[in-house]
Amino acid sequence: MQWRNSPTRYGFVSVSLHWLVALVVFGLFALGYWMVGLDYYSSWYTKAPDIHKSVGLILFAVMVLRVIWRWVSPPPGHLASHGPLTQKATRFGHAFLYLGLFVLMISGYLISTAEGRGIPVFGWFEVPATLTSIPNQEDIAGLVHEYLAWALVIFAGVHGLAALKHHFIDRDTTLTRMLGR
Repeated sequence: MQWRNSPTRYGFVSVSLHWLVALVVFGLFALGYWMVGLDYYSSWYTKAPDIHKSVGLILFAVMVLRVIWRWVSPPPGHLASHGPLTQKATRFGHAFLYLGLFVLMISGYLISTAEGRGIPVFGWFEVPATLTSIPNQEDIAGLVHEYLAWALVIFAGVHGLAALKHHFIDRDTTLTRMLGR
């Protein structure tokens, strides 16, 4: 498999980033869902949020690299069998996933830094709090984070179902291109 995308296939970097981001997003969703139910006396009460924040910030950096890579190595074009509606849905869906992930991660940052404290990333370094003066910052960002997380996970599930529909019903190469074949 080639490193870069070609006019008909995704390359190794794009495929790897796609599946890595998908795995991390679903993992962070599960961790977030689980950790909000922890009580104060749980040994995971501070560990789980610290892991969630650290992985979220690393994911932000990976997503920035993914956007840069998308510019450096543009994705393959639409399949000839895809009509105008499918092409528009594809563009909208990918835009929603990319933009939604960035808004989700920024809202997480705003929750964590609302009181002016930076976010340590696995003890390696700290991301400083830069924006702390928004009224009700933690509450508003928390609502955005929660509802958008649900929306993205549901939409990612629909995205996966659409890929399966293309593979098994339409019998086109939409899914196999993202599997690296």
